[in-house]
Amino acid sequence: MILISFGTRPEYIKIKPLIEAFDGNIPYRLLFTGQHVDLLSEVNNDVLRLEIEEGENRLDSIVSSVMNNESIFDNIDSVLVQGDTTSVFAVALAAFHRKIKIIHLEAGLRTWDKNHPYPEEFNRSAVSRMADIHLCPTEKSAENLKGEKVNGTIHVVGNTVLDNLVHITPERTNTIVLTMHRRENHDLIPKWFAIFDKLAKENPEFNFVIPLHPNPNVQKHKDILKHVNVTDPIEYEQFINILSQSYMIITDSGGLQEESSFFRKKCIVCRTTTERPEGIGTFSFMTGIDELESLFYEVKKNPIPVGKCPYGDGKSADRIVNILKQELQL
Repeated sequence: MILISFGTRPEYIKIKPLIEAFDGNIPYRLLFTGQHVDLLSEVNNDVLRLEIEEGENRLDSIVSSVMNNESIFDNIDSVLVQGDTTSVFAVALAAFHRKIKIIHLEAGLRTWDKNHPYPEEFNRSAVSRMADIHLCPTEKSAENLKGEKVNGTIHVVGNTVLDNLVHITPERTNTIVLTMHRRENHDLIPKWFAIFDKLAKENPEFNFVIPLHPNPNVQKHKDILKHVNVTDPIEYEQFINILSQSYMIITDSGGLQEESSFFRKKCIVCRTTTERPEGIGTFSFMTGIDELESLFYEVKKNPIPVGKCPYGDGKSADRIVNILKQELQL
């Protein structure tokens, strides 16, 4: 029995194609760690929910609650974790302590800077030292793991998030999608938002839209955005439809670099580093605060990228099922 763990909305989105592919093929159980407390209402599957014992530091609480819950691992032969959150690290570490096989989905992403993104870069690096099966989205991520001389087998499968998009036909409208949420940007959000608003004011032919992240460190600056269409957080399907019809994307997200590439949209990335270098210069463009305005006008003039999406073809789940059947002798 495989325990599939998830704790955040992005994690659930990326394991959802696997859950569908596992049904009738591979026995599994779902564990929700509760890192995003409002997520469970969106999950239709039977799921085991972890009760987090709250402490002063929520990330510490997630780790300690997983580590001290033996029943999670009853009759479990292997665990599958996705990505780089604290939930991922905690479940992998608990499995490692119990000598349970660890499968890491979206393995091998690196910025080589433990503080960017924080704490995700540490989490995924640590999981790579413990994992037995590494499911990498790209050849570059596989090369990273080979260079680190990790144990276990390494497979390039593409990114499962793209499996969710194959039924959508993208268009190009006047909508420019904005998002901002990363911890390392919290102190800089007033400056980012001021430029977002300036661009929206100076380009009224575009509809600048930002589904505002619920984190209070983001919400408290929303009044800066006087010329931007500020919305509440929206469900994934609705957001993806907006993304598929956008003109361009400006974000500090990691996953949006993959989804925008699949829809052939250019993406301006408001970060100093990225763990997804495959699309840089063609699909994605890194920027600091001082360079954002000029980069916006460059992308505005030439919004169509050249080449194919570097993160996969939307058929990852089927590949993974075949790999796991062989690796786990199912």
